[in-house]
Amino acid sequence: MPGQSWRVVRNLLQSRRVAINGVLCVDEGRALTPGETIGICSVPLPPPPTDDDVVVRYVDRQLVIAEKPSGMTTLRRTSEMSWTGARRRAQPTLDESVARLIAKHAAGKAGQRLRQRVPKLYAVHRIDRDTSGLLVFARTEDAQQQIISQFAEHKAVRRYFCVIPGSLRDQTIRSQLIRDRGDGLRGSTTDTTIGQEAVTHIRTLRPLGSFSELECTLETGRTNQIRIHLAELGHPVCGDIKYRGPLGSPTEDVSNAPRLALHAAVLRLQQPESGKVLDFSTSWPTDMHRFLNRLHAQGDT
Repeated sequence: MPGQSWRVVRNLLQSRRVAINGVLCVDEGRALTPGETIGICSVPLPPPPTDDDVVVRYVDRQLVIAEKPSGMTTLRRTSEMSWTGARRRAQPTLDESVARLIAKHAAGKAGQRLRQRVPKLYAVHRIDRDTSGLLVFARTEDAQQQIISQFAEHKAVRRYFCVIPGSLRDQTIRSQLIRDRGDGLRGSTTDTTIGQEAVTHIRTLRPLGSFSELECTLETGRTNQIRIHLAELGHPVCGDIKYRGPLGSPTEDVSNAPRLALHAAVLRLQQPESGKVLDFSTSWPTDMHRFLNRLHAQGDT
């Protein structure tokens, strides 16, 4: 924006009208990398999620199960670790929000004014920034390794709901994922000697007019796995601004989805200490229920 004063540009940031790669940015110090796209929106974007938008479903000495709202990253990037507290709170991450909520609950339960002791959490897996749903954190390093092993050995269950254009037969998708498929995006390669194996099981839950609601079960948990697999089949997840189809064949999103239509709905794993099976499920958030109801109504007309 040549010729514009810093005051004007800062006002755009503060009024939530700046997006980087389609994601709201309110931080003037956000470091950019080559290839990123900066957009100026005509109307303010929704405010970033806060601690109040996070739900802690389960806590014990070994782990925490939480529900992440769409628009919140799971963990803070290494380049952001030196940020001040105020700067972090402007766009909190899930691990920080969950730790604060646990500390707040513990202080309130003590029945007296105590300094809130924020617990340390250990990452086990992540879900995409714009994906909502269930996620687990470990509370000890030993629990972290045990849960990671459950994922690696396919003993844990992770199921997602998503919405796609058109329809697909129930199937298992297998491919080798690499960091750059040729256009700077992650994707599949036909060279089986490189990349990481990615396996996704999909089945249709219901048709929604010219769209479909799917259930996707992860056998492996590669970055953006579900989004990549469905896009490469020519049925990109509604609301996905990044993966819009196979390499060289992007498709337009006509769904008018309010955000990425992907939700971590089921999480099942063993408690590391007792071996007890912990089974959690959650339905679509309110914003996505409205979206699904609209697609369903359109299909009936």
